[in-house]
Amino acid sequence: MTAGSGTPLNILIVGQRGRLAYEAALFALSLAATTPRDAVRLFVAEPQPGPLWSQDPRIGDPALLDLLQDCGATLLPFASAHFGETYPYGNKIEALLALPEGQPFVFFDTDTLITGDLTTVPFDFARPTASLRREGTWPRIELYGPGYTQIWRALYDRFGLDFAASLDLAQPDEHWRRYLYFNAGFYFYDCPKVFGTRFLQYALSIRDDPPPELVCQSLDPWLDQVALPLVIHSLGGGRDTLPEGLLDGRISCHYRTLPLLYARESAAVVALLEEITAPNRVKKVLKGYEPLRRMVYQGLGQRARALFDRSDLPRREQAIRNRLKREGLWLR
Repeated sequence: MTAGSGTPLNILIVGQRGRLAYEAALFALSLAATTPRDAVRLFVAEPQPGPLWSQDPRIGDPALLDLLQDCGATLLPFASAHFGETYPYGNKIEALLALPEGQPFVFFDTDTLITGDLTTVPFDFARPTASLRREGTWPRIELYGPGYTQIWRALYDRFGLDFAASLDLAQPDEHWRRYLYFNAGFYFYDCPKVFGTRFLQYALSIRDDPPPELVCQSLDPWLDQVALPLVIHSLGGGRDTLPEGLLDGRISCHYRTLPLLYARESAAVVALLEEITAPNRVKKVLKGYEPLRRMVYQGLGQRARALFDRSDLPRREQAIRNRLKREGLWLR
């Protein structure tokens, strides 16, 4: 890890009232169980009340706040100036600007477990990347509309970026994998202000004045994942700047929802989840969230797990979701 000799690495997640507060607690518990506490600083970014929120978005449960503090987390207030309730994914952009400037950071989606020691990950903070555990969710190509090349080239041109240099030429033309595309489940860089400012600039430009080639495309909820590869490319990053098998592998698990975790993740991930949620002091807090109460403490997760063969899962996530829904096991 290249955060600097003896300097704790800043880790950022977003927490707010409701589901994300409980997911933040799970993240914090997993980080505390796997990574030396003095090696990292966990910031839980908390949007503050304002005109872009109809209700107070802060974590209001004192027991949850105490649990986060016990795990070493620091609340990081930030203002929602551009997104807020209408596009909560924008939290992962605006929160970056509240982190300490000039210090390397790693952002994780809150619905993530840290399953191994983060200090073993050889981050190259000058060469950012993001999660490659994704499907071809954007753009959706229409029969008579622009293709992948036209759409992505228009975005690279908008920001004066080298489109050709971003392509994976091992993939065929007009196949989605040829184009730089990430899941925004994690990303990192050596300065959150630089990364966050550019992320915000690109996202607002695309949202407020999309190129004509995007006329057939939805940006909700995809805006962050449309802007993210442009940001990473502009800062000298790209694919595969991390060794395979670490993040989204041995060291972290972006589980998305608890039913999906039980359905498709490894036995080691399930064991970690059930270990960190077992202590009575933790259980008293977490059972207030229905999916945790039913999936973990009442055993529905194991029922969901029994429906699937992890060595032969459906190719698309939607098929897993649909089966869980048919069985009454889809909780979020």
